[in-house]
Amino acid sequence: MRKLASSILLAIVATALPLYPQGGPSKESTESVAKPRRTNKDGEPVKEEEQPKIPSKYNKKENAIPEGPSFRSDASTVNLDVAVVDNKGNFIPKIPKEAFRVLEDGVPQQVSTFGVGEGAMTVCMVIEFSNLYQRYWTETWYQTLTASYGFLETLKPEDYVAVVAYDLRPEILSDFSTNKQKAYEAMQRLRIPAFSESNLYDALVDTAERMTEIEGRKAIVLLSTGVDTFSKLTFDKTRKALQNAGVPIYGIGLMQTMRELMDAYGYMGPIARLDFLQADNQMKTFAKETGGASFFPRFYGEFPGIFRAISDSLRNQYTMTYKPSNQTRDGKFRKIKVELVNPATNEPLKVVDQKGKPIKYTIIAKQGYTAPREVE
Repeated sequence: MRKLASSILLAIVATALPLYPQGGPSKESTESVAKPRRTNKDGEPVKEEEQPKIPSKYNKKENAIPEGPSFRSDASTVNLDVAVVDNKGNFIPKIPKEAFRVLEDGVPQQVSTFGVGEGAMTVCMVIEFSNLYQRYWTETWYQTLTASYGFLETLKPEDYVAVVAYDLRPEILSDFSTNKQKAYEAMQRLRIPAFSESNLYDALVDTAERMTEIEGRKAIVLLSTGVDTFSKLTFDKTRKALQNAGVPIYGIGLMQTMRELMDAYGYMGPIARLDFLQADNQMKTFAKETGGASFFPRFYGEFPGIFRAISDSLRNQYTMTYKPSNQTRDGKFRKIKVELVNPATNEPLKVVDQKGKPIKYTIIAKQGYTAPREVE
């Protein structure tokens, strides 16, 4: 009976695999994640072409409204970006400034500048590529590459993108560039994973800290099972580091259908089940506390909607600034909460569609920042 169940499981998984899209993963190459050295016809090493770096500072006009998820804790003014989306992930426009209420540690703050912006994105794709789950030519290997290629195809010409893959350690496969061909070429190196470790915490913190000084709309798109095996950082230290970095994380959880099938046919024990539940919770926590979102697709058809939701959340945001009423430089974490209220009644704001039906909405914003310390 167990062999029969195994055969049924393999048949279900095999038939669930769609045809390869154009530009998707290819079976021919057998390269590993390790970066190969480029050589000329004589076998001599060729110097790598330098890719354009993302600018860390933009020339801004005076009194311009800050744009993008810039969240500076080293100044007396806090820049805050807020996205309001419906239950389908669509951005809700035309919400007036008066409807937003910003609380810092429970104390209402006076919003000084306010605007709505749409612009280019600066995205780093952080991709789990470990021999633990992404073994060559497995379902999770295919799902990982399909999601990665699919997201790249949704980017606009003006968007900056970088690609980072991680197993035992993170490796930058391509630096930030508007040239998407460089990202596609980097993806071609994802064929055979080298290590069976999946150090999610270390990879996320390393990437987020590298992106701290980048201004404008920026985010990490994480494609991962959410499992961490051997990171140097603990879960709590990772949470604190990601909160301080201020880079929104949009997590896409892998292996959702595979896990359900394994559980249904008795191939997943209680420890593995608990590990995966913890992995999902970790991705939800990282996304929520950094002002991002998490998604756990069961079908390939869900990917386009997820990519649109991420794009809408990053491209369309309400940008505002406020001067904290608490100017104490104590280095403590300040909690931020953004609410929508009716200015006339001070009650929660009701949003309706064109037919007058109420819309359930979610407010996406960072949950806080760390105040600066006095320089002694």
